[in-house]
Amino acid sequence: MTTVTRRATPHDAASLAEMLHAFNTEFDSETPGVETLEPRLRTLLAGAETFAVLGGDPAVGLALVTLRPNVWSDGPVALLDEMYVSPEQRGSGVGSAIVQHMVEICRELGVAAIEINVDESDADAMRFYERHGFSGLVSDTGERAFYFYRSLEADG
Repeated sequence: MTTVTRRATPHDAASLAEMLHAFNTEFDSETPGVETLEPRLRTLLAGAETFAVLGGDPAVGLALVTLRPNVWSDGPVALLDEMYVSPEQRGSGVGSAIVQHMVEICRELGVAAIEINVDESDADAMRFYERHGFSGLVSDTGERAFYFYRSLEADG
């Protein structure tokens, strides 16, 4: 069975917001709520720096991607900000179909590289991304790649 995937439009903001809220709720992460996420997503998806891929009909999963220019290549770098598949659909191939479509869009946009941040404890996500050609190693040196974070909102 082939999973239907498509690039989201600003009209999909409500569905995306509901899934992102469910994702954060499932993992006990803070969420601003659907009512805040929906208008943000509508605005972001109307621009050129953010796109999303939906999987399933109706949608049961998503990939949310932002693009940024960089000095090291002609094309932008993509950051997979969020990847979510509803719990009952995990293992069904929806996530793989979404990632494949995301990579196709990135190629069409001339993206030089795709970056993904994964929590250290999320071994399932790491295996999933490795199956799809992603690596936690720096290609030039073979060293482990790390992600550092500082919230400026908390600095107040």
